[in-house]
Amino acid sequence: MRLPEKLVERIADRIIKELYEEEKLIEPEDPYTFKKKIISIFKEAEEEEKLLDEKTKEILKEKLELLEETSLDYRTAYKTVRAKLAEEMNIHTNRRERMNQIAHRIKELIMEDQTVEIYEEPHIIRNKLREILMEAVKEEEEIDREVRERIKSYSKRIVEGTPEWNHLYKRIYEDALKRRGLL
Repeated sequence: MRLPEKLVERIADRIIKELYEEEKLIEPEDPYTFKKKIISIFKEAEEEEKLLDEKTKEILKEKLELLEETSLDYRTAYKTVRAKLAEEMNIHTNRRERMNQIAHRIKELIMEDQTVEIYEEPHIIRNKLREILMEAVKEEEEIDREVRERIKSYSKRIVEGTPEWNHLYKRIYEDALKRRGLL
């Protein structure tokens, strides 16, 4: 799940606002530096997912003849290989589960960072983080659903996972982000 940079910044701002400014669950020594640390967690997660996609494409490229011989649908093969690799790499591919992973990482950052004062139990902090991240997931899911519906509405059938589908998805996704002020 790749989130737009502005959405990630909005999430980080909201975490600081709600956990620090409003509810006083934590107190970072330097909120700006703490925000950068939160953003870096999202960037690390994105890099993991890019690596997952690259490895999936490499494997499918190596097995292209087998795909053609068995008449296996590229999309099905892509999803299957990606799911297996994700499991091996401990990367959740479900948006909500992935956000739970990220919420856990942010909670760990808060618990381990010597520059953050903690005023509440870890599970309460994690629940608040999870709530904030799930709202961001809902917004991202709305955008994704909108993009997929537009692609399906094309008269030509475009198979998910193909370069054509990926290019079209990216272009329509960026348009949707611009309309929402996230790009």
